[in-house]
Amino acid sequence: MNSLALKEEKLETNKKQRSNPILASTLIIVGIIAIILFTLVSIVVGAADISLDTVWNTFFHFNPDNTQHQVIYQMRLPRALVVGVVGAALAVSGAIMQGMTRNPLASPGLMGVSAGASFMLIIAFAFFPESPYHFLIVFSFIGAAIGATLVYGTAALSRGGLTPVGLALAGAVVSALLGSFGGAINILFELSQDLMFWYAGGVAGSKWIHVQLLFPLVIIGLVGALMISRSITILSLGEEVATGLGQKTVWVKAIGSIIVLILTGAAVSTAGAVGFIGLVIPHITRYLIGVDYRWVIPCSAVLGGLLLILADIGARLVNPPFETPVGVLTAIIGVPFFLYLARTDRREV
Repeated sequence: MNSLALKEEKLETNKKQRSNPILASTLIIVGIIAIILFTLVSIVVGAADISLDTVWNTFFHFNPDNTQHQVIYQMRLPRALVVGVVGAALAVSGAIMQGMTRNPLASPGLMGVSAGASFMLIIAFAFFPESPYHFLIVFSFIGAAIGATLVYGTAALSRGGLTPVGLALAGAVVSALLGSFGGAINILFELSQDLMFWYAGGVAGSKWIHVQLLFPLVIIGLVGALMISRSITILSLGEEVATGLGQKTVWVKAIGSIIVLILTGAAVSTAGAVGFIGLVIPHITRYLIGVDYRWVIPCSAVLGGLLLILADIGARLVNPPFETPVGVLTAIIGVPFFLYLARTDRREV
């Protein structure tokens, strides 16, 4: 690669890296405020309505003999925290995948990562029913890696190769296959209805143990994503350009893949198969602030957490006092968006 071409690529890189820091910072601040407000709404809304005064007293004057205080502390607060963190994890996973592969259709749900994690969790529930939660997380990580490997292997063997639509089709096939196997195991072992609700994206059973194990993993994943964010920006220009600029693309992809497995595995093991957050949020974020992943990643985390909190609130309001799986609401948002992306078939992000 000659020096003139390299200079042009550096100029293009600088252009692509430009984002509006003021807008991005504002988006993060406003998003965090919105998360706090809607987290309070999430705690208030439910089968039994609870006043904001009761929530305030629970936080600052907790009474263990008060039933409403116990409901807030033991059930609704950990649920709200889990929902926000899971949304952030899935959104950042999608952003990393889209940046590394330059595939606008890439996301944990469409690339088989979530399906693989869900399938291995079904295996764990069937054969190791008394397993502790951290054991389920390990199974989820293994399944996420298996799902991604199957999708990329299937797409690579197809005539078109690793094209965006080819990967999406391979993801759909692998997800359907793993879902069928999981359903068969579920019927064979007569697993409980709670498992089926979890599989559809249920967070109703979130406890403090989930918060304690989920938070460290997601924090590690988010910090790692921020550390390689500039490299992902360069990689999003194309592997040849990144190599010409001296980037070790193999290492960036390896580290990025590990981060995706950590974030997705932790999210799926806690909340089940929540789809389309990782597809929709990165596109919205890049549309709002640009394609500098140093800003895309934190903004995606904030918007992903906010969207899933809103979806969880909506899931409780659709058919009260019964709950609709939150994965159903995210699918209502995500399916039209996926169809739009598949139709436009953009080759880069």
